[in-house]
Amino acid sequence: MLKQFLYNFFSSFLILMFIFIFQTIWLFIDDLAGKGLDIIIIGKFLFYLLPNLTEKVLPLTVLLSSILTFGALAENYEFAAMKASGISLQRAMLPLIILVTILGGVAFFFANSVIPASEQKIYNLRRNIATVKPAAVIVEGVFSDVEGINIKVDQKYGENDKYLKDVVIHKKTNLQKNNTVIKAKTGELRSSQGSDIIQLVLTDGHYYEEIVAKSGSGKDKSPFARSNFETYIINIEIPDNVQDLEEERNVRTDKMKNVSRLNKDIDSLRENNVKIVAAFSKNITNRMGIFLPISQVDTTQKSTQSKIVLDTVVKNKKKEILPIQKIDTLQIDNVLDLFREHRRLQVVSAAKNSVSNILNSVLGKKEELQRRYKIYNMHILSLHKKFALALSCIILFFVGAPLGAIIRKGGLGLPMVIAIVLFLTYYFIGVFAGNYAKEGNIHPILGAWLSTLIMLPLGVYLTKRATADRGLMDFGHLIEKIKDFFRKKNKVTAS
Repeated sequence: MLKQFLYNFFSSFLILMFIFIFQTIWLFIDDLAGKGLDIIIIGKFLFYLLPNLTEKVLPLTVLLSSILTFGALAENYEFAAMKASGISLQRAMLPLIILVTILGGVAFFFANSVIPASEQKIYNLRRNIATVKPAAVIVEGVFSDVEGINIKVDQKYGENDKYLKDVVIHKKTNLQKNNTVIKAKTGELRSSQGSDIIQLVLTDGHYYEEIVAKSGSGKDKSPFARSNFETYIINIEIPDNVQDLEEERNVRTDKMKNVSRLNKDIDSLRENNVKIVAAFSKNITNRMGIFLPISQVDTTQKSTQSKIVLDTVVKNKKKEILPIQKIDTLQIDNVLDLFREHRRLQVVSAAKNSVSNILNSVLGKKEELQRRYKIYNMHILSLHKKFALALSCIILFFVGAPLGAIIRKGGLGLPMVIAIVLFLTYYFIGVFAGNYAKEGNIHPILGAWLSTLIMLPLGVYLTKRATADRGLMDFGHLIEKIKDFFRKKNKVTAS
């Protein structure tokens, strides 16, 4: 049984990996095709992708190989012979359970060590292609990111595709807002050996920039700057003097970190987010003057205190509020009633500007905090996905092995269809849960474990059914109950 499982495992793994490699080539065809890259660089790019593909291929391989192995044994009535000899299904599965447990440990090792290293290699390779060969990263007809600017060209021509036609450039601010648009009829990429600067020379074009007003009143006017130019030069700096396509950069995202690094960064990100929220909250309260401590007021001296307050206001603002005689005769329901009519408009205008500025500050900080908490959620998600991958291999084995024993079918026909349907269900639940977790709609821990937790009761159910030698669904008992119900009804009608 162990020999048959290993044969099915390695053959399924190679076939599925081959399929996923072709899918990956299709996804990254824009990064590889027609850019003058050496075949060695393309081969290294695909080699670095193999560990990342293993994360997807391994659970599907375990599911498919277990269905194939136990389906073939059940089809040839070998399980019936085992049970007749007193060997239960759990005892027959024991060697494979040990093997799959070891396989889960290997999967965790890949997720914790190999996949982060390969992710960093892929990132460095793609970024260095963009910096060392900037013309290679610019794709005709679509916007391409080149060191902080989005550029689109209709045509590339000349030696090494350094000449560009009909160039459109979008520059974004630190808040990822598109405030600058540059259009030019032609462009040229210039670089010199040993220099860390690439010049993008644009000719015969237009420059448009939205100017962000500092005051609240200026924002309503939407000021902008517009100009025409004959020649416009943009300097693109190659970071860290990268001249090698495999030059290492110290870039760390959540997918490039192991468990220990993720735990440290999660704590740091959480503390930083709390500090930023607390500091911003304190700043807003100071600017608005809200939530200030209220002193205890003696109700017996309320009228005296009110007169003291009014006298103080009168002394400081004699020309801006009503005379004291009129104040005594008014029933003041609104603070504005204390001021003269021309002063009321000024107070309201100042209050509106103050609230508008506060709202703009809150909206800007909200976008920043959403990005920060998304990064925080992605770190938690990546941490738990490493453990979920190891456990998913074990759980999918307990789904596939009893399922193969129940359907009693070997070969690559029905088992392959069932395995693909189950895996797609498992995979898409994980993808949707992960996306929801990144946006904060569900907890990141639940997003990482949801697909595995859904497969767990299915594995328990199928194992119990296979142990009791029952079918996938027992409709016979339900049909008998329906028949008994109609028999009793016919008897009552006849009597």
